Amino acid sequence: MKNLIILSLLGLVFGSALFGADNSRWIRPADVPVPKDNKITPERVKLGKYLYFDTRLSKNDSVSCATCHSPFTAWADKNDKAIGVYNRQGTRNSPTILNSAYNLRQFWDGRVKTLEQQALGPIQANVEMDMNLTVLIEKLKNIRGYVKLFKSAYGDEGITKDTLAKAIASFERSVVSKGSPFDRFIRGDKTAISKKAQEGFKLFSGKARCNLCHDKFNFTDGSFHNIALGDSDIGRYAMKKRPAWYHAFKTPTLRNIAKSSPYFHDGSVKTLVEATTICANGGRFKNDKKKSLYMIDNHISADEIELIVAFLQTLSEESLDINIPDKFPQ
Repeated sequence: MKNLIILSLLGLVFGSALFGADNSRWIRPADVPVPKDNKITPERVKLGKYLYFDTRLSKNDSVSCATCHSPFTAWADKNDKAIGVYNRQGTRNSPTILNSAYNLRQFWDGRVKTLEQQALGPIQANVEMDMNLTVLIEKLKNIRGYVKLFKSAYGDEGITKDTLAKAIASFERSVVSKGSPFDRFIRGDKTAISKKAQEGFKLFSGKARCNLCHDKFNFTDGSFHNIALGDSDIGRYAMKKRPAWYHAFKTPTLRNIAKSSPYFHDGSVKTLVEATTICANGGRFKNDKKKSLYMIDNHISADEIELIVAFLQTLSEESLDINIPDKFPQ
């Protein structure tokens, strides 16, 4: 009961703050976080884009980073679980890379901190690209076009595992949200979203308490929660044996959420209505004693869920703003 009262008060505090004069919490910062040893330059982003879309980075030249994280599907994909080389199936759904530059940790279980560390994981994973890094580096060194691009981007550092990771990370940092109807609304255009969506926003940040986990411009707290889905994946707990992280997974961004189904780490939910209902009303298995304290049955009705979904749909970008390579370095 005490936890319920505290969460109720938090919901009211956050909710009242949303409609005050300062809405900057919902606006993406202009600056993208970058490490000191990998400043963003046009040359690095250009190289990283080629590498990101190039299937030659996989063992059988069939899979690229974009296979599972495509700009056409909100930088995720439409499979329940990721599909890699030789149609091997992974164990988790492909999360979007949109705004991943702002993530505190990468992957569903947060096992690495930086995009540079993240970039090399799928390349080596046997259910994804299954490519030996030593073999890949030699392969890239024998492609004259890539030799020139790496030289332009990283000078005398050459083609190494580090510069490969840095280049892909540089491109991923350029994949950021650029503007949705909600962004126009929060900047003052009250006609940018419907009255229905506005009511959904109030529910999202009030009665439903969605904003306790999905907060600020990227609609995530960057933390890990067990939302009581009831699957066997122990999530963050495999990294650190904290009881609160048993079956816990990183809170995903809600940016472009209407375009990135299926939902959750296991891809088990196909519709935004079902996903919203699960999260707003205490999880799939409400009696799960290990679920997050934030997972409370808020008794959100079907009509209220419809309003929240109307709001969530306003978080989608309206156009694809990227030129995808149709030819690659030779």
